[in-house]
Amino acid sequence: MAAPAVDAVRWMARMGYAARGIVYLLVGGLAALAAFGQGGQTTGSRGALERLLTAPLGDVILAALAVGLTGFSLWRCVQALRDTDHHGLGPKGLTVRVGLLVSAVTHLLLAVFAVSLIFAFGGGGSDGDSEKSIASWLMRQPFGRWLVAVVGMVMIGVGIAHAVKGAAAHFDRHFDMPATTQLWAYPICRFGLITRGLVFIIAGGFFLLAAHQLDPDEAGGMAEVFDSFRNQPYGTWLIASVAVGLFAFGLYSLLEAIYRRVEPDA
Repeated sequence: MAAPAVDAVRWMARMGYAARGIVYLLVGGLAALAAFGQGGQTTGSRGALERLLTAPLGDVILAALAVGLTGFSLWRCVQALRDTDHHGLGPKGLTVRVGLLVSAVTHLLLAVFAVSLIFAFGGGGSDGDSEKSIASWLMRQPFGRWLVAVVGMVMIGVGIAHAVKGAAAHFDRHFDMPATTQLWAYPICRFGLITRGLVFIIAGGFFLLAAHQLDPDEAGGMAEVFDSFRNQPYGTWLIASVAVGLFAFGLYSLLEAIYRRVEPDA
């Protein structure tokens, strides 16, 4: 890859990590406010972007996030196809790389959604509608039930990988971070990754349930994870804990934007 292209990919990746971080800060912050009755809401990425419409310069912020999320999608493709993080071709490596491609698609769709909000077309659907629409479309394809199940298994695999990455601090090998920063940053990164892993595992379970029952309405994402906690014992504290964890994941993404090694030619 030529030097100008490498530089472009690095900027694209760093803008993408920053955009993802801002989205998760919004999701976690809104959910934390909702948990303690301060006027927020438990929602996923799309709901968080919709809330930006009411903010000052909301359209400008959404446009910047759309650019960043598109860049992040392209970087995910580079990571998956060029294997920049050396995951390899084994079962675990392929699962991670497929997860990166799924991440590329979901973040590109989120960027398109942000643009649709700016121009007021195609918006208004909830986060849950997005997952249900994907499950419904897959169900209509040949072997659709199994496709939905595969999506669920990939999500669970990605979730487990996130949790392990956080618990074992495997992200350390990708960071060039001063030791003094690591002292406060690494606990945040670990908590954020473990929490996001838990959310992915539960959301993957929703897709497996949809496949088992042949009912796309059973599929769901972050918003449905919050809803599933609401009626549990100590539901408010469960929601608050996950909200803080997703906020921490947003901080982790912002730290990636600054300190992560981005090596397109690796």
